[in-house]
Amino acid sequence: MNAELLVAFIAFAFVTSVTPGPNNMMLLASGVNFGIRRSLPHMFGISIGFMILVIAVGMGLGQLFEQVPMLYNVLRFAGAAYLLYLAWKIANASAPEGQNLGTKPFSFIEAAAFQWINPKAWVMAIGAITTYTPHENFELNVLLIAALFALVNCPSVGLWTAAGSLLRKWLNNPMVLRGFNISMALLLAASLYPIFADVQGVL
Repeated sequence: MNAELLVAFIAFAFVTSVTPGPNNMMLLASGVNFGIRRSLPHMFGISIGFMILVIAVGMGLGQLFEQVPMLYNVLRFAGAAYLLYLAWKIANASAPEGQNLGTKPFSFIEAAAFQWINPKAWVMAIGAITTYTPHENFELNVLLIAALFALVNCPSVGLWTAAGSLLRKWLNNPMVLRGFNISMALLLAASLYPIFADVQGVL
């Protein structure tokens, strides 16, 4: 990978990681409800889980979806259903000291596993492999792309956790926090618009 392609890829990784999506909406809510320290496993799980997803796509999983498109559709809609469930949990979260939002933040394993049903993560992974991975020494470049994406992704999503943590003191009022969590839930559900729009276009 030459320097020009490397710079372009890092820009791609940063923009796609820091822009709103399911991971960032959940981290913002986690930062508000649990703070930065308790949200760290969630953050690291996202980055490592996504790195493994990129490697899997680069090593052939993307080709499998091309051959059996139904598998990709099943994964997308399973992810959409799970995201709606998470949106419901966030909407019903209580005050930071309360015991809700699943009683605890996402664990490392839960966050890593979630990447496999996160529609935005799949789009990012496929884009990284098809657009920025040179064919010469392909397997090595896949590993490099995946590692770089994880390095860029972790601090990028961490910005959302930090923003949520900073908002904590402004959301001590249970009614205000309730409104915030409902707004985050609606934004998380809205992030599924591309899937529903795609379905409407097919129908």
